[in-house]
Amino acid sequence: MRSSLKIATVFGIEVRIHVTFLLFLAWIWISYYQVGGLSGAIQGVLLILALFTCVLLHEFGHAFAAREFGIKTPDITLLPIGGVARLSRIPEKPWQELVVAIAGPLVNVVIAAALYFVVQGTTEFLQIDRLENPRIQVLDMLYSINVMLVVFNMIPAFPMDGGRVLRALLAMAMPYSRATQIAAWIGQGLAVLFAFIGVLSYQGITFFGIRGSPFLIFIAFFIFVAAQQEVVMSKARRSSQRE
Repeated sequence: MRSSLKIATVFGIEVRIHVTFLLFLAWIWISYYQVGGLSGAIQGVLLILALFTCVLLHEFGHAFAAREFGIKTPDITLLPIGGVARLSRIPEKPWQELVVAIAGPLVNVVIAAALYFVVQGTTEFLQIDRLENPRIQVLDMLYSINVMLVVFNMIPAFPMDGGRVLRALLAMAMPYSRATQIAAWIGQGLAVLFAFIGVLSYQGITFFGIRGSPFLIFIAFFIFVAAQQEVVMSKARRSSQRE
């Protein structure tokens, strides 16, 4: 991915960070510094780094699953909105794509389960309120974040894993290009809904009890464009196979 910096190589896979991720860290530092000073800024950045460590492990879940089918992952890039594992090719069979797509969220399920038992075990052993212990509070927050990552990623919209799971399931009953188009339409429909909720948030309006965020507008735009790109790539792949 352009405008990214290599920071490590793990199991033959380059780990890269996009320049916008550095800008995001700078914004986090400034935001937390204004509230809690230097210690607050450090805690804020460390929390984000812990969060994106979970995101990175999520992407390695995809990469390791793909490797089982002979598919290489040249690199994984971290962006402010998440991570991207760049596969050398799309799995040949729908069930293979299903396994690769679901492997990432399963990593977060394992992380969330481990954090849950650590938090519960620690609070019971020490007999303290988790809200009064900063370390327990951070672990509790990471647990909630991993649960949210699972739920968010399983939304049936490209480029989230749920969109790829949906396409894989559809491709088991229809041509791959048709499955891609249907999954893309559903993803774009959800993107429009996200944008609508994001716009309502400016007015302080809730949608079926859900309070939106302006950030949803950015996510909606990203999903809408990514879904269309997936359709274009699918058509290009089909044309090259015919040739």
